[in-house]
Amino acid sequence: MDHRIQQLHHQALLPKVNNPNINTKQTTSFKDALTEAQGLKVSKHANERLAQRNIMINDSLWKKISEKVTEANQKGITDSLVVTNEAALLVSAKNNTVVTAMDRKEATSRIFTNINGTILIDE
Repeated sequence: MDHRIQQLHHQALLPKVNNPNINTKQTTSFKDALTEAQGLKVSKHANERLAQRNIMINDSLWKKISEKVTEANQKGITDSLVVTNEAALLVSAKNNTVVTAMDRKEATSRIFTNINGTILIDE
């Protein structure tokens, strides 16, 4: 038998040894890191509502909202209400997606259900 085959066969029988110097515990998953890097997504429905209701959210506010939604997700929040001075957004923290949007005045007379967290952001 060829000596190269014997070496491979012999190596396959050796037990794997875990290196204690390697930290195998991962603090964030790739999916979480990718979602955080991509920022907050806006659903088609939410985009339509933002346009219909003439709600303008600047880049710095989107960044704040995205950061707080990521923080909420890390705390176990899956669906949240994000309230700013101008708007109220229903956000899936789990999917990092704005589901719908309404202006702040319209939101004052509403009851929000199926959320398990609220984020208040002063601009």
